[in-house]
Amino acid sequence: MAVQIIADSASDLPLSYFEENDVVFIPLKVHLDGIDYEDLKGITPDEVYKAMIEGRVPKTSQPSLEYFLDTFRKTAAENKQAVYLAFSSALSGTYQSAVLALEQVKEDYPEADIDIIDTKCASLGYGLAVKFAVHLAAGGADKDRILKDSSFYCRHMEHLFTVDNLEYLARGGRISKASAFFGGLLNIKPLLNMEDGQLVPLEKLRGKKKLLKRILELMGERGESLSQQTVAISHADALETAEEWKQAIMDEFHVKDVYIHTVGSAIGAHAGPGTIAVFFLNELPPSDL
Repeated sequence: MAVQIIADSASDLPLSYFEENDVVFIPLKVHLDGIDYEDLKGITPDEVYKAMIEGRVPKTSQPSLEYFLDTFRKTAAENKQAVYLAFSSALSGTYQSAVLALEQVKEDYPEADIDIIDTKCASLGYGLAVKFAVHLAAGGADKDRILKDSSFYCRHMEHLFTVDNLEYLARGGRISKASAFFGGLLNIKPLLNMEDGQLVPLEKLRGKKKLLKRILELMGERGESLSQQTVAISHADALETAEEWKQAIMDEFHVKDVYIHTVGSAIGAHAGPGTIAVFFLNELPPSDL
């Protein structure tokens, strides 16, 4: 029996992916206009971006403890081995809630064979890690190998991204107000990355062309064997820009594939419309199956 993979909606993979690959889905929560929604199931990213453009303020929270308890109890009762790859603990309380829930479940099911990985990743950087774990599980890898290789994969995932308005990130406490101010200057495009699971402003560039040029330079400096990789691009209502980035990356590095998908509600509520990000590995994982 294949190891059960569990992931949450901050991976920014479509709901259809979870269904088609038998991945257990954990939705984060989106709060808008006094109503609580389950990410992906109850509200779409487009609805969240429309609300933000109109000046409404969506908020997010981690899944409830009870949701994790129910998920882990079901997995334990069915005697399944499972690995939950969780949204970065530096950006959300999701990982901590899962750890607490698993501790409680093990009081009733001491033999529960469930492990949790703090991916330190977000959006499709996290999504690529989920896809990698699913690939390993489908190929018959045991749980120890999935834990080891997936953890390696997460540690070596690069996140490079920009936002149209840093005020959204500042409002949610993801960056400082000062960074938001300087990023908001005329035609200045902020470039950010992830360091140990946290968002860190990297550089400020003037104009979209200079931003893309710098993105390509950093990919060349940081990426390993990019021609052997599937690169991912996530975007918040910025498909045209995502397609432009895709073509530039294909032309520059001849990567195996570029996977494009929308930034989901849970992350988009903080990053805002116009966000676009690219994800790739700075070191390739151990030999494939």
